[in-house]
Amino acid sequence: MSLRGIPSLGTSFDDKIGHFGAYSIFTLLIFNYCISLKVKSPLVYAFAIATIYGFLMELLQKLLTTGREFDLYDALANAFGAVIAVVFITVYRKLKLK
Repeated sequence: MSLRGIPSLGTSFDDKIGHFGAYSIFTLLIFNYCISLKVKSPLVYAFAIATIYGFLMELLQKLLTTGREFDLYDALANAFGAVIAVVFITVYRKLKLK
């Protein structure tokens, strides 16, 4: 897969920053969807879904493709993005209640 059209930030870990950002936004979107469905504990569901999905995508890259590999650091960046989204939501909700 060619990523030539994506601008570089000039670091050796641009890919991890992308994973982090994408999974932060993904977690926020899942959280909002869970809220609209009136799911109990939407924050827990959003975190679990995003983290499990991120890990499964990395695992499936290894199992189902020839040109891609499982990257533990990508999976960790995905999970860390979800964690930061959960922290953001928690802080935002506490500030909103005041």
